Amino acid sequence: MNYEAILVECKEHIGIITLNRPEQLNTFNKVLAIELNTALEELDKNDEIRVVIIKGAGRAFCAGIDVKEMFEQRDNAESLKWIESMENNSLIMARMAKPVIASVHNIAVANGIGVVASADLAIAAEGTKFGATAVNVGLFCMGPAVPLSRNLGRKKALELLLTGDMIDAEEAERIGLINKVVPIDKLEEETMNMARKLATKSPLGVQLGKKSFYKMADLEYSKAMELVNNHFIMLLNTEDAHEGVEAFLNKRAPKWKMK
Repeated sequence: MNYEAILVECKEHIGIITLNRPEQLNTFNKVLAIELNTALEELDKNDEIRVVIIKGAGRAFCAGIDVKEMFEQRDNAESLKWIESMENNSLIMARMAKPVIASVHNIAVANGIGVVASADLAIAAEGTKFGATAVNVGLFCMGPAVPLSRNLGRKKALELLLTGDMIDAEEAERIGLINKVVPIDKLEEETMNMARKLATKSPLGVQLGKKSFYKMADLEYSKAMELVNNHFIMLLNTEDAHEGVEAFLNKRAPKWKMK
């Protein structure tokens, strides 16, 4: 597929999506939003892909939604469809079988911080700034509030959402928004290292495990445990599970079959 506002590359079982509106700091317009949603879904369907990376071209990861689109003339139904397209990437990432890694540099604010919070893992360059900044211009980061509350807990999420304050990469790591901070010249290398590590695991184990994680996260404790126990039994009966244990016992690399 030919894209206008993103780039998509596939290598080493890894799908790489680059937000590609560098002159606009990769802000979301309708085209970028729809293309990102489409690319995530297409890479999830691609049997050759085991991990997905999202990164930004140019000076920033993502500076939110393009303000030029915010006040276009629309009726309420059109406005709802428009904002749903902006936030749908969060839902898609949660239901995808493949893990998603955000590779973040310089700026991740508003919808940008929402993408980071929605990704399964995130690595950021030193000096990166994060913020739920919409409140500073009379709005509110409604969409990003959902993954932020799941990542950070109520009080820290509300602190970011209500103040609009920026935090640095080290603070983002401390509170659990990202997994790792690296020098800017090591960001691509460290992101690919993480993606390659995930790509060596049993695709079936990783994908069923991720789906199980998101399904149990919204259940009460006992129901969550019941759900994951049943999922574990399903995994035990797969060829990959037998292959993984046999390879471990025989001190060799496993050959995954995804069955």
